[in-house]
Amino acid sequence: MLLRQLEYLVALARERHFARAAAACHVSQPSLSAAVRRLEHELRVPIVRRGNRYEGLTPEGEVVLAWAHRILAERDSLRQELSGLRDGLTGTLRLGVVPTALPAATLLTTPFCDRHPRAGVSVESLSSADITLQLTEFALDVAMTYLDDDTPRQARRFPLYEERYVLLTPVDGPLADAARARWSEAAALPLCLLNPRMRNRRIMDECFAADGATARPAIESDSVAGLYAHLPGGRWSSVISHAWLHLFGVPDGLRVVPLEGPAHGPRVGLVVTRGEPGSVLAEAFLTVAREAGVRDALDTLLRTYLTDVG
Repeated sequence: MLLRQLEYLVALARERHFARAAAACHVSQPSLSAAVRRLEHELRVPIVRRGNRYEGLTPEGEVVLAWAHRILAERDSLRQELSGLRDGLTGTLRLGVVPTALPAATLLTTPFCDRHPRAGVSVESLSSADITLQLTEFALDVAMTYLDDDTPRQARRFPLYEERYVLLTPVDGPLADAARARWSEAAALPLCLLNPRMRNRRIMDECFAADGATARPAIESDSVAGLYAHLPGGRWSSVISHAWLHLFGVPDGLRVVPLEGPAHGPRVGLVVTRGEPGSVLAEAFLTVAREAGVRDALDTLLRTYLTDVG
């Protein structure tokens, strides 16, 4: 059994088409098909359900695919470790981040690159469900996500911070001078919020409901950047996670008002698939995370904004 055969199988499962898988692997379709058939012969199990076209994997094929992901990931870890011994840490760390945690990701990626100048980071914005899938398939080295979400059973979790929610509202608005605001009061404002497909919005909706209110925003966005783009001008208010202040700050004409409610929201942290040996890049990233003090940095930033407007 050759590693190349496993690479072909992974590509076939990903592309779900023999010709596209062959193109992705830079080989001819007959070569890829023959390699998969040899793998079936060597393992003595049917791997691919065949008809006039690719129809998926057999139950045995799904088992082989899971092992293929694991074996190829360990191959990559071996290369990284040997390269690190020879040249220092090299390669590209594959980091998946839920969209609402992206503003805080720079607190980790920048010091990681400073410490390991020959290594790089590939950051991909993904839903929590896609993160779970890609961790399972070893397509990510590390994920930055909500730790309350379902993550692979064989995974390590490293908490970074707890979300805190604040109101951004115009300086001449009805709540601008409030020391604190209720969620029900915020719900009555002209709002711009993330759309309900976002986990962050669903969490906020629970907070609104706990205060007997329902948010009906006039504008919804599927990204933090899209939400912030509507805030300058003094017409809209929004409820945000304090981590977003790290990247976006407070737009002109708005002020920060704390919201009454839980002292801490859901936890955001790093998730790494447990494996022996583990990814050298992932372990180096975790080392940076342990020293970065993300929670303290974000809390200090929030206190600064609250003091500035107090």
